[in-house]
Amino acid sequence: MVSQVSFTLAPRQRGYHVITREVLSQLPELPAVGLLHLFIQHTSAAITINEAADPDVLTDFESVFNHLVPENMPFLVHTLEGPDDMPAHIKAAMIGHSITVPITGGQLNLGTWQGIYLCEFRNRASGRRLIATIYA
Repeated sequence: MVSQVSFTLAPRQRGYHVITREVLSQLPELPAVGLLHLFIQHTSAAITINEAADPDVLTDFESVFNHLVPENMPFLVHTLEGPDDMPAHIKAAMIGHSITVPITGGQLNLGTWQGIYLCEFRNRASGRRLIATIYA
């Protein structure tokens, strides 16, 4: 059996945000065993799984990615939507647009310290749309 829901996350400021609880609140009851596939419908934000226990990890991700892909690089051509837009596209391509999580015992089978991140790369973003597909 396959089920699918789409939902919009609350708008967030630029940065990395643990959204595991918000995602779970939008899902129907999970099967005993299966897979959750999450897809973000945007090109300037990403989702991933990483450390969710220490908030310093979120800050460090933001610092590293801003160092790797800074704003106002003089050779960028796609600049109509502001200096944060093309760097946001590059960062999103580096991290990715989807994740898959196993479901065990009716719960997401994440590791002890893991959480689902929204990686928001725009300075002024609206709520981000996700598609959740549950395979039982």
